[in-house]
Amino acid sequence: MENLSHIDHIARDEWHVVASVQELPAAGMLSTILLGERILVRRDGDRLGVWRDRKDESGTILIGEELRTIERFGYIWATLGNPSHDLFEIVEFDEPDRNYVIQGVTRVGVSAPRAVENFLDMGHFPFVHTGILGEEPHTEVKPYKVDVYSEPPEILITECEFYQPQANADSSTGADTEYIYRIPHPFCAVLYKTGSTHPDRRDVIALFGQPVDEDCVLVHIVICLATEITDLAAMRKFHQTILGQDKPILENQVPKRLPLDSRSEVPIRADAASAAYRRWLKERGLRYGVVVGASGRAA
Repeated sequence: MENLSHIDHIARDEWHVVASVQELPAAGMLSTILLGERILVRRDGDRLGVWRDRKDESGTILIGEELRTIERFGYIWATLGNPSHDLFEIVEFDEPDRNYVIQGVTRVGVSAPRAVENFLDMGHFPFVHTGILGEEPHTEVKPYKVDVYSEPPEILITECEFYQPQANADSSTGADTEYIYRIPHPFCAVLYKTGSTHPDRRDVIALFGQPVDEDCVLVHIVICLATEITDLAAMRKFHQTILGQDKPILENQVPKRLPLDSRSEVPIRADAASAAYRRWLKERGLRYGVVVGASGRAA
């Protein structure tokens, strides 16, 4: 068994996404990496399980210790430690008339917190997602509200509004789109946005970050809609385009781990969500995938 002493307890004792149930092979095993350790995800009939990966002297893969797991939101979640809490909920997934789509997984060469922070950033919409999520001259990020809760520990970002030329795959005209962001997990974020044909309900897009190591994340995206899916291929292409535009920007950021020290990157008003997220991670004691001190060390 690998020595995990270098991984802080916040990361080690958390639930982490490891695979989409839908994308698991009907038989056999899926090999993946979590917090630098190779693990095996296996479907055996109706039973799903996650095990540590170990090899014999010949290099043959053997199944090692079974890990604790949770199946939720169409994904398998596992832990290398001993969580003292349940995985967060997204109540919309329990609504029987909802339709959800597993968008897939993309490997991005930055830490999981870097990917989450990018997900929260409306300011880059006009410049990175031009003609889709934003366009000039509509570049202003209007003031919004940030609330941090201790039980359960999460951040809620409300009253967000941004003009978008194409807010979703079915849009043909621009509109002011209302957003609510929720951060219920150090490596996950949930977006609730207007766009549904039902004015009192919101579409949900969730980003689940699987930390491969401190400088690499597997980004899992799932979309939960209050409307019927009319063109699945178009929806997948729409969201893959957005992630494809984000990926090179993210991978060119320096450092690849998210700085938590307030002096390391100058915040502006539009970065209130980012600043709150960084403070939240620092106060919780996270050390994995972040830079804590201004010196550039994880501390």
